[in-house]
Amino acid sequence: EKLNEVITYTKEDLVDYSPVTEKHVDTGMKLGEIAEAAVRNSDNTAGNILFNKIGGPKEYEKALRQMGDRVTMSDRFETELNEAIPGDIRDTSTAKAIATNLKAFTVGNVLPVHKRNILTGWMKGNATGDKLIRAGVPTDWIVADKSGAGSYGTRNDIAIVCPPNRAPIIIAILSSKDEKEATYDNQLI
Repeated sequence: EKLNEVITYTKEDLVDYSPVTEKHVDTGMKLGEIAEAAVRNSDNTAGNILFNKIGGPKEYEKALRQMGDRVTMSDRFETELNEAIPGDIRDTSTAKAIATNLKAFTVGNVLPVHKRNILTGWMKGNATGDKLIRAGVPTDWIVADKSGAGSYGTRNDIAIVCPPNRAPIIIAILSSKDEKEATYDNQLI
């Protein structure tokens, strides 16, 4: 299976905030481990490796277009894609588009069941989302989320929230501020 393919990279490939990939430069990592690092730990180098594996940001955007997403723009690699300059449409989306995509990947038929389970398992173990959507739901609800942050106080979280004995709820919350050096506010999420 492709997730067991070992991917090698160099120290020069590392970008800011790469807590998992920086520990494995000498050995490389399995593709599944890289994907898990990107989802669970927001590891930026892992994100770039995944982009490279599929042909870059524009190939990702093309795949989203094939799914029906006409809104999301994917233009740059980490960490530049986190600039979030007001008015700049590069690397942007809407909460509705992201929620629709998340639903397709986690409860829809874009992925086979076993791959949906892998993805949601990584999201359930998200190491960066405890103070976001997860913090605002009852403790017996299961949350599988992916958080993000950037310049201009950008803080985002997308989640599939599973209340007991009810259908999953898909949530996408995107926030930003007007000042480049503004800090993000987890409580806003």
